[in-house]
Amino acid sequence: MNSENSVKTRKLVLLAVLTAVIVVLQVITQFIKPGFFPITLSLTPIIVGAALCGAGAGAFLGFVFSVMVLLDPATGAFLAVSITGTVVTVLAKGTLAGLVSGLVYRLLEKKNEYVAAISAGIVSPLVNTGVFFIGCLLFFADYCVTVGESLGFTGNAFYMIATVFIGANFFIELAVNVVLSGVIVVLVKNGRRILKLEK
Repeated sequence: MNSENSVKTRKLVLLAVLTAVIVVLQVITQFIKPGFFPITLSLTPIIVGAALCGAGAGAFLGFVFSVMVLLDPATGAFLAVSITGTVVTVLAKGTLAGLVSGLVYRLLEKKNEYVAAISAGIVSPLVNTGVFFIGCLLFFADYCVTVGESLGFTGNAFYMIATVFIGANFFIELAVNVVLSGVIVVLVKNGRRILKLEK
């Protein structure tokens, strides 16, 4: 087996491991719900995969995360309103979060790995939450207002989505990613050594 094939094999193994980590994290977070949905802890392994294997790998890992979100019981309420809207929103938010965070990391890593990790850690939940917000406005505005009112909130769809459906989750996810940015750098450095990748 030549060196190039060996690196490809190691990358495939790494993606398989990160895929398993994402699945486990999504199962664990079913029990951590500060708001309407569980918090997302899977963005960190997505960023690590994107940093080591490229933005395409980040998109793949984001897609895996999205599939797990589709299987989440909390997603069932959205599926009951619009199957198409739910599938499009959920698949787009995770996949784009992985893709964009990978692109941001690649763009900044040569200047400073910590800046790259922090930036990718900020961009990932921004994209994930931003696409979810847009999807809610496009497909579920009336549903979000109805749910918000049933919980005692008053306001338009924009307000209901931001407070009831997103709420504290976004800030927790953002804080986790920023705090773990140093860990991401260490994991990427060690991953490069194990994969024998040139920086």
